[in-house]
Amino acid sequence: MARRGGGTPFLRQLSLLLLLHLGGTLGCGSVTVSPRIVPLGSAVTASCTVQRELCHGLEQGRVRISWMLDNKPVAGSQRQGPRGTEVSNLTLPRFNHTQARLFCCVEWNGTRQRVDVAEIRAGYPPAKPLNLSCVLNLSDYGLTCQWQQGTDSHLPTSVVLKCTGSRAQAVTGCTPRGGHSHCTVPRRLLQLYRQMEIWVSATNALGTAESEHLCIDPMDVAKLDPPTLQSIQSIPFQTDCIALAWDVASGTKHMELQCELRYRALEDPAWALVTGIIGQAGTAQHCGFLFGTQYRFQMRCRRSSASALASWSEWSPGRNYTTHEKAPTGKLDAWWGAQPAGAGGRLEVQLRWKAPRQREANGRVLGYRVTLSPRRRGRDPPTICNTTHTRCNFSVPAATRRVYLSAYNAAGESAPTEVILLERTGQPLAGLQAVPGGEHSLWVRWEAPLAPVTAYVLEWQRVAAEPGHCSGCWQMERDGAATTALIRDGIEPFQRYNISLYPLYEGTVGVPVHTTAYSQQKAPSRAPKLHLKRISKSEAELCWEPLPVEVQNGFITSYTIFWASSITNVASATVNPSLSSFAIRGLKPSTLYKVHIMASTAAGSTNGTSLTLVTTVLDDSEIQFLFLSLGLVFVGLMALLICFQKNERMKEQLWPSVPDPANSSLGKWVPAAVPQEPLQVLAAREPGPAAISTVTVLEGEPGKQPGKEPPGLAAAPPALPRPYVRQEGPGEPVQYARVGGAGYRGQRLLPEPAPRFYENLRGRGDGGGGGGGGDWGFLEEPPATFPLLQGLRIGGAEELHE
Repeated sequence: MARRGGGTPFLRQLSLLLLLHLGGTLGCGSVTVSPRIVPLGSAVTASCTVQRELCHGLEQGRVRISWMLDNKPVAGSQRQGPRGTEVSNLTLPRFNHTQARLFCCVEWNGTRQRVDVAEIRAGYPPAKPLNLSCVLNLSDYGLTCQWQQGTDSHLPTSVVLKCTGSRAQAVTGCTPRGGHSHCTVPRRLLQLYRQMEIWVSATNALGTAESEHLCIDPMDVAKLDPPTLQSIQSIPFQTDCIALAWDVASGTKHMELQCELRYRALEDPAWALVTGIIGQAGTAQHCGFLFGTQYRFQMRCRRSSASALASWSEWSPGRNYTTHEKAPTGKLDAWWGAQPAGAGGRLEVQLRWKAPRQREANGRVLGYRVTLSPRRRGRDPPTICNTTHTRCNFSVPAATRRVYLSAYNAAGESAPTEVILLERTGQPLAGLQAVPGGEHSLWVRWEAPLAPVTAYVLEWQRVAAEPGHCSGCWQMERDGAATTALIRDGIEPFQRYNISLYPLYEGTVGVPVHTTAYSQQKAPSRAPKLHLKRISKSEAELCWEPLPVEVQNGFITSYTIFWASSITNVASATVNPSLSSFAIRGLKPSTLYKVHIMASTAAGSTNGTSLTLVTTVLDDSEIQFLFLSLGLVFVGLMALLICFQKNERMKEQLWPSVPDPANSSLGKWVPAAVPQEPLQVLAAREPGPAAISTVTVLEGEPGKQPGKEPPGLAAAPPALPRPYVRQEGPGEPVQYARVGGAGYRGQRLLPEPAPRFYENLRGRGDGGGGGGGGDWGFLEEPPATFPLLQGLRIGGAEELHE
């Protein structure tokens, strides 16, 4: 029993889900919507009734009804209905969906189950069809009508074309297919040559709309085949009229037709229309054509008795025809420039003129002729220029004031235009201004002078690095009262133009006034390149080349210099466009800066490349002062050195002279007696070792050893050494000796014959016996009375004996 009780709720839930999912809409609940199709934005009322006894599993529980519009919950009210039913009502005040589904749901065990659904649609009544028109096809006599459908109603709409005769009931003529807005009424429903009423009817659940009723005779709207142009010719000769022959299509020969002719010159985009051509076939004449001009002709027709709604045929295939030529007419607009040609009494003339308009050219102009006198009957004047261009340079006598210009074609020559070579000394205009008139045009305005003006001449020239001359860049304004003119020829955007205006007075030409202008500006193509002109520790002067006019793309309004270092913010300065250099001040010494320039026009700016510079540690003046100071110090040292060289006393004080032994009196000095005791040379001075000024030890002769003399010298008795002392000053003994191990070498210290060893001169003079004629042996011990040798003994005797 426990297991049965535990499984019953699960089975009950499963059975309820299956019943609600599969059979809930079969009687458990129902939804009623009134109405199911409503105008968009209007209110919708719905009701859902749930029968408790039909919803298995909900007989004992409380039924809770909820609503969902598509996937969005909506709230409704619930009440208990008759016979144990539960009723929920729902009102949607504004239904803004064109199509939606409304679900009625019951809640059971925390889940929402759908028991019924209703679909609701909303839209508008059908819109009125517009622009109904019909055409009768003569091949099968079917009447094809077309119209424009109105705005979408968002509802299923049926559209039919209805028609009725004079005494017949309205019938459905045709029904469009596939959502199209045209259909064809068959021949069996039409009444030809009688008035019929035709209209379009559109119907949906919210109403019906009809187009305007069209009352026509089907034959009036018959679509005829276009006529054929047979021939075109100019008649009579030397007039501006043509005769045109045409024929109708084979299916319309029995009809009285009304036709139209249109034509245009090949270079003219607009058509000229000729109406009122009546007849089945034949010829038509028309005048007003230009001479020597190629035209294109086309023709179309319709029934002459048709109403205004009748349909025209298509235009016939085009046919070209060129009218005959005639000699040019009218005057030519001419402009000139003249200047003396050296010392030959000639005048160089640059004559320019405008080609005649097509109406005056009367054909293709073959050339132009310039003469010094007008053409007279039976005699042609001499020609000074004959060209196919619209300019000519020639030389005439300096007294020439008039030349004559004419144009000619295959039919003849025009009357000559007199060109008076006036001097340009008249009154100039007060002011001239040019502003853009478009991307390829310029408006020029000026102030009219006080004197009467017969015409104005405008010249313009594009400014370029390489000077050029545009022969056609000028125009003449014949209206002397005009103060404005529009320039169109040869104007390009982003190009600068020099504009000059000449007033033409009676008998003279005014001095020109000038201005410059752009038809359109933009940022410069590039900025100038910066160059470093001068730099110091706190200032840097920069310079640049002005931009070529080709890359300016407008008037340069300013240059802006930017500079910054790694420790300072970016600073800038604006420079007048007329300048080409700028000095940056207030910089820090020995600092790296990055500098660039920006060029600006009224339409934008362009940055240049960056320039890196490093300020100096010192200014130029400081560097000059430093070099000047060093120079003064050097000059002082040199002067002091020179003084030392010239002043012997100062020289002796700083560099005392050392005695030369060769010139010393030591070699001539002989002591009076040889004392037996050590000579107290230093008694008069302070006790201490002898001061040795200079001792030079020379190498001995090779092969000789000290103490090993030749046998002949051994018997000679050694003479006692004597001290060599010379007193140079009070208390300043100077001692000098050169000691050789084997005799003097390289320099003679005493006159010949000189001894090979140190010896007493007196002893040498007395010694006679016992080999007195030979050299004495070297002493084993230096005498104590010889301070120099004593010093050698004290300071290196061991090395001397060795």
